[in-house]
Amino acid sequence: MAVAAVTALLCLAVFLKALQCGFVNWDDLGYVVQNRAIRHLDGKLIAWACSSYAIDLWMPLTWLSFAVDYHFWGVNPLGYHLTNILLHAVNTGIVVLIADELVRSTGGEGLSPRLRAGMLLAAGLLWGIHPLRVESVAWVAERKDVLNGLFTLGAVFCYLRYVRWRETGAGRSSWLYLASLALFACSLMAKPVSVVVPAMLLVLDWYPLQRQRQERLPRILAEKVPFFLLSFAFSALSLYVASRLHILASMANLSFVERILVSGNALFEYIRLELVPTDIVPLYVIPAHLPLSYTVHTIVVVSAALLSIAACRQRAPAVVTWFLFLLPLLPVLAFFQNADQAYAARYTYLPSVAPCIVVAIAAGRACAKRRRLLRVPLVTALLAVTVWYAVTTERLIGIWKNTGTLWTRVIEYHPLGRSYFNRGCYYYETGNYAAAIADFSAAIGIAAGNRMPLIYYLYAFRGAAYLTAGLNQEAVGDFTTAIEMYPRRNYYHFRGIALQRLGRDKEAAEDFRRSQGDATPIQWYWE
Repeated sequence: MAVAAVTALLCLAVFLKALQCGFVNWDDLGYVVQNRAIRHLDGKLIAWACSSYAIDLWMPLTWLSFAVDYHFWGVNPLGYHLTNILLHAVNTGIVVLIADELVRSTGGEGLSPRLRAGMLLAAGLLWGIHPLRVESVAWVAERKDVLNGLFTLGAVFCYLRYVRWRETGAGRSSWLYLASLALFACSLMAKPVSVVVPAMLLVLDWYPLQRQRQERLPRILAEKVPFFLLSFAFSALSLYVASRLHILASMANLSFVERILVSGNALFEYIRLELVPTDIVPLYVIPAHLPLSYTVHTIVVVSAALLSIAACRQRAPAVVTWFLFLLPLLPVLAFFQNADQAYAARYTYLPSVAPCIVVAIAAGRACAKRRRLLRVPLVTALLAVTVWYAVTTERLIGIWKNTGTLWTRVIEYHPLGRSYFNRGCYYYETGNYAAAIADFSAAIGIAAGNRMPLIYYLYAFRGAAYLTAGLNQEAVGDFTTAIEMYPRRNYYHFRGIALQRLGRDKEAAEDFRRSQGDATPIQWYWE
């Protein structure tokens, strides 16, 4: 427990910079700032949390956690970031406890206390302060990630402790089994990505627990029935929600072969980012035409998977690591594509746990076997990697400081129309109208090149920026273009204001008549 506490505190210290971050206009507004449902801790909140879903998820516990934050902090982002950081720090401590259970199950009694403590500390830090964790921690909307992590990791720890107690007779183990099941259910109510946990527990049963050697297989499988029933129920619910929202990509938009290639490339990139966490960007989009690299990456990943399976008996730790990395990624691969995102750093939150623990355990055992030869270089390497992770993580947290820094980072790597638009909205809201106009213009240019049917929105937003900046003639031009494409009543209202300022009172009066008094601020309607 002491090592877990120290590791959690170190992780907490690394992520404290996130307290300086605000909300961003990517889910944070809908989840918290503009969400009136979370502003009351009462029965109505619980009813709403259990009957609503956001984007493509049913996550009542996440909504409840936001409501608790709002009760204490209102819309002050500091409190929400503090909760995310604390949850992640606790999760890091639980990773240490899981690593300790795995060390015990693989014969770690012969390790010296100092070496064992160092091994567990390394396991926790390699996972907790890895740069891939930044997105899950520093983004308020990803509360569902760290909250799901709390319950999922807790469920796995309780299961490992249940197996050990059951085998050694150290105490009544039934309550640990029930605790694991309850925590698993809570994880699904925070974010249903943990539906694969029952399969992960079966993998752990095979190795390192090796329960098949001591117990009958039917009993082991029977233990998992409640887990699988929960998993199937929440999977069905998630698919139902997705079908109601029509968010799953159709085969017409993304063929089965393309899904394989996108998934293969995503796995390749996840592995690369685990090993070399550079060029991490909040948004990776599937290109309109898949490049050759997607095929090459898929071949590499499939070949590696086949080789690991072929070496199943000789290299059990490697095979188990592969499966524990792959299984949590299955729900977010392109086989269930619900947007145009190719992959994302936040999706590695659970998959990264097993590789980090295995690396730390392998390094510790190598030091134990060849103390003089390997201890100094291995310890030096782990320290260097830890410092590198901490520095990189601290730098990446700055990306989430505000909406402007977020989309500037995306634009540096992927100059997408939506990136310019979102940053333009941020500049407009903060009074930097010249920068807003420039970004809206860039978005219009990209949208025109892609023949985007909703381009009239972009003209309306730029028209609003022109109007606020006092460039009335330009505002008239943009609102006229928007009206020709889609004659919203409030577009007439704002063009009328620009015309009035230009002294064209008769035309302005006609526009005010057509607006029917609709002075609604310019916004994006999802129709």
